[in-house]
Amino acid sequence: MKYFLHDTSAMEDEKISKLFVKFGYEGVGLFYATLEKLAKQEKPIEVNVLKFQLKVGKRLEKCWKFMEEIGIINTSNGETFNKQLLNFSEKYKIKKEKNTERISEWRKNQQVTENVTRYEHICNAPKVKESKVNESKSNIDIKGDKSPTQKSFKNFSEKEFIEEIKKYEKDFSSHMLNNFFLYWKERSAAGKMKFQLEKTWETKLRLEKWKSNDLKFSKNGNNKTPSATHGKSSGAYELAEQLREELGFN
Repeated sequence: MKYFLHDTSAMEDEKISKLFVKFGYEGVGLFYATLEKLAKQEKPIEVNVLKFQLKVGKRLEKCWKFMEEIGIINTSNGETFNKQLLNFSEKYKIKKEKNTERISEWRKNQQVTENVTRYEHICNAPKVKESKVNESKSNIDIKGDKSPTQKSFKNFSEKEFIEEIKKYEKDFSSHMLNNFFLYWKERSAAGKMKFQLEKTWETKLRLEKWKSNDLKFSKNGNNKTPSATHGKSSGAYELAEQLREELGFN
């Protein structure tokens, strides 16, 4: 365990105060040196070994006995430990294991995503007349050309997402664009922004829908417009005015 919690008001604790009154800084120093040894091992240590490491001779033996009497260190089956430190160590181990599991799962998901995006299907090119190929290309162009945003929005960084929104500064108010950004930039446990979890994405259509909802709520006399609601849900609505300048929405 690289570190353990240490209360800045520990000297005000009744038991530590008793130790200080009786043995001064020497007693308090011995206590915290003992805690450091126990924290490093993350388990009880044999009494004789611990005393040898801390150089507890006849002078400090009385202090050691006093610490055992008031219960700030405990001895059982020839081993010394601190109850609070043991509890913290157990919680630390559990938290560490959970974090390891989450990181491992996240890496697996990233690997799956990477493999899917890099998949290349290899097959012999079909023999199709050039005229039919040109015809199908023209149909694709007419029916639904995919914009760069639709193709790559899942890989956008936060900065790229901001630049994408800024393209529509002339079409929508900066206040609305800011709230739109605050809502869709919220990240999931896996680190993905909310807009990246959508199956499809076209920024302008989303903005137009957002604006439409704003107008609908305003006509109904409801002060809680979608912009206001979404801003608050992200926990940053009150900072909207300050964020405008940061995001470049002038």
